Amino acid sequence: MSVIKSLYDTMPDGREVYLFKIENNNGIYVELLTRGATLNAFVCPDRDGKMGDILAGFDTLAGHLATTTYAGEIIGQYANRLCDGKFTLGGREYNVTKNENGVTCLHGGDEYNSALWKAIITDDNAVEFAYHSPDGEQGFPGNVDITVQYVLTDRNELEIRYCATTDKDTIVNFTNHAYFNLGGTANGDVLDTVLQLNCDSFTPTDARSIPTGEIRPVEGTAFDFREGKPIGRDIGDDDEQLRQCRGYDHNFCINGEAGKLRLAAKAKSEKSGRKLEVWTDLPGVQLYTGNFLDGSEIGKGGIPLGKHYGFCLETQYYPDTPNHPDFPPCTLKAGETFKSVTIFKV
Repeated sequence: MSVIKSLYDTMPDGREVYLFKIENNNGIYVELLTRGATLNAFVCPDRDGKMGDILAGFDTLAGHLATTTYAGEIIGQYANRLCDGKFTLGGREYNVTKNENGVTCLHGGDEYNSALWKAIITDDNAVEFAYHSPDGEQGFPGNVDITVQYVLTDRNELEIRYCATTDKDTIVNFTNHAYFNLGGTANGDVLDTVLQLNCDSFTPTDARSIPTGEIRPVEGTAFDFREGKPIGRDIGDDDEQLRQCRGYDHNFCINGEAGKLRLAAKAKSEKSGRKLEVWTDLPGVQLYTGNFLDGSEIGKGGIPLGKHYGFCLETQYYPDTPNHPDFPPCTLKAGETFKSVTIFKV
């Protein structure tokens, strides 16, 4: 096992961005950037032993700075959406950044993912990133201190460990926004990738992608991935949920008890033979199928990021949870510690 640190590039204001490469004893490795605590690459073999990067993203810092895709970045303070950019906590209404069409708070107002994180090597297979979010930043209460530790094991598991504290009651929802393409950089779209979700239900959304509050069974719908099927098999169905999102961009409710590590998803590329498992202790996972990628951004290897070029499995609390009392709670109280883990296994 080894960790190598190197200078990646320099921000426009002169601050240095570093890259950390963690490699296990099987030759599998990940690359991490201090800008956004970004998972920049995840390189593993196909069925013939050929190594390839299974993450859609960018070769350059300029690409990361210009994109609106959030590729591989850590998202916070609240991943996904908050309706009308507000929520009530402890009897007080908080108004947060409305960065999506001027009406919705998306991914915490782009704070955590655009920050330059501090990073240290904590073991021969681990790097820990740290960030301080001051009280009132983007409208969220509390001084929040978070660490995100990436650990790559010889079991070919990438563990992402989240730990956060606050001095005021607040809400938290952290995730990694990696886009997977198990076929590799030049694979094309991911519609033939076979996906299985350990989820009996999902949360439908309105035209703004805000949950309606309903928890709907997947049975008999295009959202039923319980037995596994190609991502593209039902993506074009005449379903209002699919039409308004141009594909899948929905939270699925993971079976089993939240707070306990359990399987959320499995995926396999028939082209490459590469497989992916996602494990988490969080209650939900957002399946996003790159519906708004349009080829205007140039990704790794000079290849345009076209529609459905990658799929995301963002482990999370449900979107807009603070405004839906029946959803699993996401409040972090002053003086308490939030801990969570998500595992990507190849």
